[in-house]
Amino acid sequence: MTGTITQDPPPAAGGRQSGPLIVTEDNELLDDLLRLCAAAGATPEVHHSVPAAPSASALRGGWETAPLVLVGDDAARRVRGAVRRRGVVLVGRDQDDSGVWQRAVEIGADHVLMLPDGEQWLVDRIADVAEGVGRPALTVGVIGGRGGAGASTLACALAVSSAREGLRSLLVDADPLGGGLDVLLGGETAEGLRWPAFAASRGRVGGGALEESLPELHSLRVLSWDRGDRVTVPPQAVRAVLAAARRRGGTVVVDLPRRIDDGVAEVLAQLDVGLLVVPAELRAVAAAGRVAAAVGMVLRDLRVAVRGPYGSGLDDREVARLLGLPLAGEVPVESGLLRATESRRPPGASARGPLARFCREFWERALVETGGTHEGADGL
Repeated sequence: MTGTITQDPPPAAGGRQSGPLIVTEDNELLDDLLRLCAAAGATPEVHHSVPAAPSASALRGGWETAPLVLVGDDAARRVRGAVRRRGVVLVGRDQDDSGVWQRAVEIGADHVLMLPDGEQWLVDRIADVAEGVGRPALTVGVIGGRGGAGASTLACALAVSSAREGLRSLLVDADPLGGGLDVLLGGETAEGLRWPAFAASRGRVGGGALEESLPELHSLRVLSWDRGDRVTVPPQAVRAVLAAARRRGGTVVVDLPRRIDDGVAEVLAQLDVGLLVVPAELRAVAAAGRVAAAVGMVLRDLRVAVRGPYGSGLDDREVARLLGLPLAGEVPVESGLLRATESRRPPGASARGPLARFCREFWERALVETGGTHEGADGL
């Protein structure tokens, strides 16, 4: 059981994060809290109380600056005189003790939590402060309106462009049958984990650990498929991995398959924007309509990116009108877009090329629409 009283805690001073402060004399409760901190990857500071003596200035400083304070219900009366601050959680065990709410008010707690019911919430909260969670990554999915539309190449170009402009960038390959985006980027032999390594992931995945475990190619991190036999990852693992990626801030670009299964639905649920890449020909528009209908059941913000050359009677605005979708723009025809696998240079590598310009303009608009530069960015 948990209950909210006020607000979330502020980040630690200077952006530096540390573990939570635990205040309790209940050894059984302390053991549980230490176990939950370990599960969240955080090292806590432990004290029995917050004394007011001048010699305890260091401890009082810990009370005031820790990103999260976990007060055992046994210690509530002993900390009533402490400086009021946000980010205090009163932790108890007795579900039937109505007096816990009064004690929470007396110490200025934001939250009341009862174990064991609130364990997962507390692990997530501890992990948040340990990682220093800020604004989540701007997350964009790219999907082809038909086979060979150029969605994978555009996804790579968007990620390369984002990284070139100083944003923390992650490219996610959600299509196990696409051959691997690491190949498209010329990094199939690069060291790092691929999707099958995360198949057993449950609950929460550490964002920092995820980032450090992935191959780094062209100044961005890449989560791709290997050349093994596994072609599926459980939906809960997909959810955990993508949530961890988003917590790191910056941008996340996902290359989506045209089929919608449970794993892809988990990805769609975490996207901010979807780009449907459609060649400007009638058959492609017809196929894209079916893809848009399926994707639109989960993703609200789906836009069409039209790729020439144009068929008779078609232009980018007409394609968008036929599909009933907002127009994201015209994807320029460029050798890197059509024949990216023939070169070891990644799509969009030329900062002055038309594809790179398209990507830069897209990011500029998207960042403005979502409220400005995301965490992990130097700005575009």
